[in-house]
Amino acid sequence: MAEQNNGVQPTAAAQERIPTVIADDLHIVYRVYGTGAGKGSATAALNRIIRRKPSTGVREVHAVKGVSFTAYRGESIGLIGSNGSGKSTLLKAVAGLLPAERGKVYTHGQPSLLGVNAALMNDLTGEKNVVLGGLAMGMSREQIRERYDGIVDFSGINEKGDFISLPMRTYSSGMAARLRFSIAAAKDHDVLMIDEALATGDRAFQKRSEARIRELRKEAGTVFLVSHNNKSIRDTCDRVLWLERGELLMDGPTDEVIKAYEKETGK
Repeated sequence: MAEQNNGVQPTAAAQERIPTVIADDLHIVYRVYGTGAGKGSATAALNRIIRRKPSTGVREVHAVKGVSFTAYRGESIGLIGSNGSGKSTLLKAVAGLLPAERGKVYTHGQPSLLGVNAALMNDLTGEKNVVLGGLAMGMSREQIRERYDGIVDFSGINEKGDFISLPMRTYSSGMAARLRFSIAAAKDHDVLMIDEALATGDRAFQKRSEARIRELRKEAGTVFLVSHNNKSIRDTCDRVLWLERGELLMDGPTDEVIKAYEKETGK
């Protein structure tokens, strides 16, 4: 188990159940500067820099509050909660994209975060984005060539024309989301985090995606899935973390946690 940006090697303990992610009393705080009325614009910020005046009005948003859990290899873990509950922030922290205010995150292997807004180049074709996305995930060009047809077929974006040769800006949001997931799913991951990336796909694509997530688990990876679709969570995950207002309310078997969530929220 290695702390992010630290070279600590995993211990010999728990050979059967291997931890892949440990969050230990994790706190994440956003700081929003220049929140005074009329003072939050980019122009106002630039003026403060030029005049070397400190920003007035700093608002702190405590997005994750003392969250602790351990994820194990082969698990698929759903994250549920209302909008703004801290789900996406937690995944970004696990991926190393946000620093901890307090507490620690430890990871074994390289976490990969796939979101609806995952960066692809809008002015490049789908074909070139497949190559760039594969390279960004650490795949070789040879591996990308071997898996290219499978990525395109899985995404289904060519079912109504040769869209893979068109710029990404011509894609619908659903097509772009399907291609993003298809690129990420072409590689085996130590830890794959999926943030609402399946929400814009049709039901046939969601079923293919859920099957692929189960395959990733069997291939000794760990999958985190953020979704507002409880059926998708039930079909895919064996464990659920329920967050509200940045706090972990419940961590347990999928059916148990979702039943408690639905009873509480009526969703």
